[in-house]
Formats: sequence, C-alpha cells, structure tokens
Amino acid sequence: MSDSNVSRRDFIKNTAVGAAAASAAASMFTVPASARALGANDRIRVGFIGTGGRCQAHINTVLNMQAEGKPVQAVAVCDVYNKNRETSAAKIKNRGGNDPLVTGDYREVLENPNVDVVCIATPDHWHAKQTIEAMQAGKDVYCEKPMTHTIQEAMDVVKAWKETGRVMQVGVQSTSDGRWKAAHEFIRKGGIGKVIQGQTEYYRNSGMGQWRYYGLSRDMTPQNIDWDMFLGHKFGLAPKMPFDRAKFAQWRCYWPFGSGLYTDLFVHQLTRTITAAGVRFPRRVVGGGGIFLEYDGRDVPDTATVVADYNEGLQIFVTATMCCDYKIEQCIRGHHGTVLFDMSKDGFEFIPERPQVTRLRDVKPAHFSAFKPKDETYAHWENFFEAVAKRDQQLCNNPPDLGAAAIVTITMGAESYRNGKVYEWDAEKGVVKESGTDYAAEWEKISHERGEPRHIAGWDPIDKDPMFSRQKPPSYQSLEGPWPDDKTDPAA
Repeated sequence: MSDSNVSRRDFIKNTAVGAAAASAAASMFTVPASARALGANDRIRVGFIGTGGRCQAHINTVLNMQAEGKPVQAVAVCDVYNKNRETSAAKIKNRGGNDPLVTGDYREVLENPNVDVVCIATPDHWHAKQTIEAMQAGKDVYCEKPMTHTIQEAMDVVKAWKETGRVMQVGVQSTSDGRWKAAHEFIRKGGIGKVIQGQTEYYRNSGMGQWRYYGLSRDMTPQNIDWDMFLGHKFGLAPKMPFDRAKFAQWRCYWPFGSGLYTDLFVHQLTRTITAAGVRFPRRVVGGGGIFLEYDGRDVPDTATVVADYNEGLQIFVTATMCCDYKIEQCIRGHHGTVLFDMSKDGFEFIPERPQVTRLRDVKPAHFSAFKPKDETYAHWENFFEAVAKRDQQLCNNPPDLGAAAIVTITMGAESYRNGKVYEWDAEKGVVKESGTDYAAEWEKISHERGEPRHIAGWDPIDKDPMFSRQKPPSYQSLEGPWPDDKTDPAA
C-alpha cells in the first residue's frame, strides 16, 4: 500500500474507530444499569462481611440506591470488631429503616435465606474462602480487590464461579469507567497497529507511612475483636500470632494478610490496563523494588515495579513508589501510535507515530470520548446489580476470570521480588513455574525464521494488510546472509 493510497478516512475505515465509534461504545454505559435491569418488585438484599474501612463506601452506596427507590436493601452486617459491626448496623437502621442481622461470624450471613448478595470487604487472606462458600451457599458476590491472596485461590474462585453459576463482581471500580473498553475496541481494530507495550502507575506520598493512617485506638482489644477469627489460623489462612493492633488495623503492611502496594494498588492499575490492551494471563513476570524509606516495622516494599511479558507479543509494566507522587504517563504503545489515558478527562487520546514509519500521512492526534462515571463505586454496583437481575455472569465489568488474570500476574511479581526469581505462567496447567532460557530462545527463533508477529485476540491483520503487522525491511537487507566461503556472495 503506497503513501498516496492511505488517507485519514481510510485509516478510520480500516480501524473502525473515531468519535462516533467511541460514542457508540460509551452508550452501553450511559444508561443507568438500574433503569435497564432492576425493574422488578423483588428487592436484592445485601449482606456486608467486613464492615471497616472500604466497606463503608459500599454500605453508603447501597443505602443511597435504596433511598432513590431502587429495589435493593442492606440487610446484614458482619465484622470481627464489635465497634465496626455496631456502627454499620446503626447506619443501616437510621438510613434504611430496618434492623439488619448483626454478627461476628460470616457463616451466619451465608446461612441466612434473606440474604441474596454478599459484599466481602475483609482482609485479603479471607477473600477466597468467603467468596467460594458464599457462591456455594447460593449467594451472588461483590468481592473487594484483590480477588484472592494467592494464585491457587484465584483458580479455585474461578472454578467455583463456573460450577455454581453465581454472579460475581471484583471490586476494581474503575473497570466501570467506559474508557477501557472503548480503548480496547480502538486497539483491537488496529488503531495503534501492532501492540507493543503498556505502562501504568500508582504514585503517592505520605509523611506517616502508607496504611499507617488507619488509626489505632485503645478499644481495639482482644475483648472487642475476635482475633482468632481475624487471623483465620484454624482454617489455615494465616499463622497464629499474638494480638497486635497494628496488624489488625494496618494489615496491608504485612505479608500474612496482604501484599501492600502490589495488591492494594497494582491490581487496580493492571486490571484496567489488560482490559484495554486485550490480554489476560501473562507468559513471564519479574518484580523488583524494596523498602527504601518506610522503616516502620512493615514487611511490604514502599517502591516496586512488576514487568509482565505476554505471548501475544507485548509487555506491560506497573510501577509505583509510596514516597513520591510525581507520576509517569499511563498509556498503551503500538507500532503506529499510542493510546494515552488522562484520568482527569473522559476517554483517551490517540497519538500517532511518525508518518515515515506508518506511511499514514493523513493521521492526526485525536481525542475519543467515552463514559466517565461521576462515582465509580456507584457505577460498579449498578453494573453488578444489572448482572444479578439478568443472571448474566459476563455482564459484570470485572468478573472472576479477569480478576484472576490480574491477581495472578501481580502475585507472580510480588513473589519474584520476595524470592529473587523470574516466573512463568503455565497456561495449560494453570500453575506458576520458574523461568529459564527457553523464553528468550523462543522469540529469537521467531526472528531468525522471519516469522509473523503475534497479536492480541480479535485482530489478525496479516492477511488483510501486512503493513499493520510487521516492519518493511530496507532493500539493502537482501545483502545479508552467511557466506559459505570467502568468494561466494549469498546475495549474488
């Protein structure tokens, strides 16, 4: 295809993107989910397990929906800390007008026939057990991120989700922002050419140390907190250890319960990036970082980077420090252009590569709009309730198969950091293995054989337009090749 035959109009036609396409993609999100799905008289009754911290946003969201007349109701609260459950129960009584079930044992919520949905916002090490048991008890599940604490648990949750047919939403609320799916459609239809690399970040700073802002109080005692249930040591979830206020309230700082910035922050960023890029499980992952400033007794690093390579022939890295909030750009790079995400705006920007590379001289930078919710948590619950009402597992913006891909990748990175090893994902067996020389040798083999580049699912441009799938070598490259002797030119 010559330069003269490639125009902006042709490019838009070939890639099936543009402002109209982006608006069409966004329209799926702009109609409130409740208006589409929650029209029945029956209420969806929600029980909350783990009612401290983040769960308050979920309780408030459901109570707001209830006050707006949507057919949802908060009906149960569970927490190992009596103050948390009593405060939450009082909020539901005052705002919702009903007396919820109040308990310190999550199993009472799962056994209650008046609970349709459970919201799980406990520490990470409890997520899998409570999620699986909830689905087996016939409940639909909204589980805060990360979906699980370990890789095997992620596989177990996906298995239970498939076997029970229950609806499950993982709480990366930013996946209910329409830009990620709109960007994926743009990329899948060739908008940036061969996808090469994605980068995302979570930079922030603190004078007291990350997660130390969860306050400790004197009423946090073994008499007010069921410490054994918090640990879950009887279920093999964490080792038995003495009561410690910091490990209760600031559990994200300690490996037995969470993985710090890896699972609290990186899962957010990676989930939406792989949604846009169109990949799921990685091929190889390495993690680096360290505790460079926050020497306050924590286990987890304050600075880290996870690099994931994919069989589709691209790389994604997630990077952060908890000690500086000067950020890098969030983007996905392709051979012919870059998708840039500015979180202060809607949609995304398209930044084309030089026409000397693309041979698309008429392509200009552009902004593509997409739905941006005013309240991501509200939008995420709307999406979840729609899926529950329609009994459609894949209608959720962050179902368990996507949640598993994110937590497996991030956990591989955390384990790489901790163990000083590089890991690969065995897709056939669904397990992690140590990486070796075969990985690099495979890419070298493709290069030496002049093979075709690999691409994300849904886009195979090789037969349609080779210029979108590989480089065009200069004419003098025909002179390469080994000489069988000093006199015989292989290019003759």
